[in-house]
Amino acid sequence: MTAPKAIAGLSEIASAYDVLLCDVWGVIHNGRESFPAACAALARYRAEVGPVILISNAARPHAPVIDQLDGLKVPRDSYSALVTSGDATRVLLAERAPGPAWRIGDERDRPLYEGLGVEFADLEDAAFISVSGPYDEDNEEPADYRDRFIRGVERGLPMICANPDLVVQRGDKLIYCGGALAQLYEGLGGEVLMAGKPYAAIYGLSLAKAAEALGRPVDPARVLCIGDGLPTDVRGANARGFDVLFIASGIHGGETIGPDGLKPAAVADLLRQEGLSARWAIADLVW
Repeated sequence: MTAPKAIAGLSEIASAYDVLLCDVWGVIHNGRESFPAACAALARYRAEVGPVILISNAARPHAPVIDQLDGLKVPRDSYSALVTSGDATRVLLAERAPGPAWRIGDERDRPLYEGLGVEFADLEDAAFISVSGPYDEDNEEPADYRDRFIRGVERGLPMICANPDLVVQRGDKLIYCGGALAQLYEGLGGEVLMAGKPYAAIYGLSLAKAAEALGRPVDPARVLCIGDGLPTDVRGANARGFDVLFIASGIHGGETIGPDGLKPAAVADLLRQEGLSARWAIADLVW
């Protein structure tokens, strides 16, 4: 497996690609503030080369996530469109309406269900489980749900997970996401359905947005996926044959960034351990 080539900036490789599919959390913001250099790099690519489709595992539909990006001062000229795991997951939820569902997640994720006719119930009366994340993401971990998940598995309830991410970085803290709960449920023998990265549905929506912006079909050989998550961003891109620019300073920064910046050998080892590949690597996204 070829080690990724370290680059100094997106400008070195921009002309090789017609479309960027760019992760959000960990690449252009950390949940508390945006990264101006990353946003500027995307804006320049969009102005000079082609469309930038933000592809996020946020459990909400794209509209409230755009509001969040505005609040974090991510300029709208840095992206052409945003596609979320919530957008793709709504299809799965609509197929199972009215349910009822045992809903797990923060109240801010309520827009995921709007207009779908999904009803809610407690675990004992539910027809399926719907997870966007922990109820209290700052203080809970997957083990807190173990006993309830065992009962769900015993009842044969499928789980729909709207956010496949295991963890994200909020400031300097890692917090658990829906994917960590889904991983536990599946490990206990439960059935889990997901539509976000690395699964196919979100890529189909993203490429449709890219084709619309380009005004023509997308050539897969000229798509670059940018992200910091191995099990989501990199695995999803690898499954579809897209090139990857790995952002080392994200959730794996403790392993891949040293006092002198990017540690290429550590990035290569990390990818090799997971059976994944990236064509390019950089510490932080810059032009």
